[in-house]
Amino acid sequence: MVNDYKKYDLFGKTLMQKIALTSPFNYDFPVTEQACFLYVLKGELQYKKDNDEINIPTHYSLLLNCITSGKQIYHAASETNCEVVIVTFYPDILKKIYDRELPLLLHPPGNIISNQSNEKINNEFLIQKYIEGLLFYFENPSLVNEDILILKLKEIILLLAQTQNAEAIQVILSQLFSPTTYTFKQIIEANLFSQLTIEQLAGRANLSVSSFKREFSKLYNDTPANYIRNKRLEKAAELLAVSDQRITHIAFECGFNDLANFTKSFGEKYHQSPTNYRQKIKDDNPI
Repeated sequence: MVNDYKKYDLFGKTLMQKIALTSPFNYDFPVTEQACFLYVLKGELQYKKDNDEINIPTHYSLLLNCITSGKQIYHAASETNCEVVIVTFYPDILKKIYDRELPLLLHPPGNIISNQSNEKINNEFLIQKYIEGLLFYFENPSLVNEDILILKLKEIILLLAQTQNAEAIQVILSQLFSPTTYTFKQIIEANLFSQLTIEQLAGRANLSVSSFKREFSKLYNDTPANYIRNKRLEKAAELLAVSDQRITHIAFECGFNDLANFTKSFGEKYHQSPTNYRQKIKDDNPI
């Protein structure tokens, strides 16, 4: 269960998040062209990719790319509090802020061949100090601007390059700038909340619309339209519960380009309007 959620966006994308959770919880990382740095402020969490499980305790970090599927953070124990700070790396944003040349950490290593996709980072003093600085900005949002966010993004990359895990981190981050071949399922998961039509999704999978629908039905046992709509509505319900964003903004962020259509679809699934759903969550969980 999410108890508190704060975030900062840079160039229209979620850059930094602070999340307070009560277990049991789990979160599946959608397949997309990005990497995440997760720092555990309080409690602990478990990371799972396929059959690989790693425990991340307080003050430890996890760096992972989201290019492949099957990744999840979770905590199975009941009523345990956990707080996490997440910094997300997007290749297009990194290219934009390093307009001359990407730092060495983002270049493919010359003598290491690996498809490593995650690295546990031990309790590092400099990383702790960096997180303390981020917490200051989460508590003082009026001080945050684009220049500050760019500075903090560059700072974490500089600090990661100085950790004992620098080689593994370089392998992971450099994959953001390497060509990737996506499976059918990865294409779907990466574009669940985009504005792409079924025809455009089929094009990305190099299939005709009819072949795309047949393949989709075999994998998901559902139609593309129904499955994608349900996933978008589930994400919208989550955002309504944990954020104060305008409903119009949430609708757009979840892949709906029409507020009336979003409201109608939401009502059909949850039997109430988005506004009433948000109010009921607040009434059931008073501060």
